[in-house]
Amino acid sequence: MGPEGKKPRNVRSEAADVSDGLTDNGYLDGQLLIAMPVMGDPRFERSVIYVCAHSSEGAMGIIVNRPAGSIDFPELLVQLDIIKEADQIKLPENAESMKVLKGGPVETGRGFVLHSSDFFIKDATLRIDDGICLTATVDILKAIARGAGPKHAILALGYAGWAPGQLETEIQDNGWLHCDADPDLIFGGDVEEKYQRALRKIGIDPGMLSNEAGHA
Repeated sequence: MGPEGKKPRNVRSEAADVSDGLTDNGYLDGQLLIAMPVMGDPRFERSVIYVCAHSSEGAMGIIVNRPAGSIDFPELLVQLDIIKEADQIKLPENAESMKVLKGGPVETGRGFVLHSSDFFIKDATLRIDDGICLTATVDILKAIARGAGPKHAILALGYAGWAPGQLETEIQDNGWLHCDADPDLIFGGDVEEKYQRALRKIGIDPGMLSNEAGHA
């Protein structure tokens, strides 16, 4: 899914540098996108997106700060016939507390699990960087239900996708900031606070963001 041999570029903290957009070879797989106030699409307003794949063929990412309403992970396991309803009380703690998120507007009926790299299924798991993987098969849900899954994980319903060149254009138009990811911003439980925390991570005061493009 991602370009082989390409490393995601490291973004400096200064707002001017961040808002300048991509470098010539700056694919962003393994980085976070942070929506700017100018973002006109309500589906992505105040969103933080982990980029799972980015190449000349387009990009794919998971929104990590938008809860999926009243959907509960144990109930979802019952709906998928992974466990019986009576077995919900027997789930391991990390399964009971696992977050279910709205991952994006594409394929909203499909589940994508972002997780720590201590879990891997051959031919099913995409290793995005040293610490984060993506698995989209039911096998990882079964493993989590029996306590054999990854230490850290979130389940996202749907994903965000960009056509070739589209993400680069949106960044150049000041639609997104981007920065290095960290596990706490991806897997942390304070979902509603992730947007503010992501901005602070790159040294930006949310109140100082402008709707104008930051190009020189």
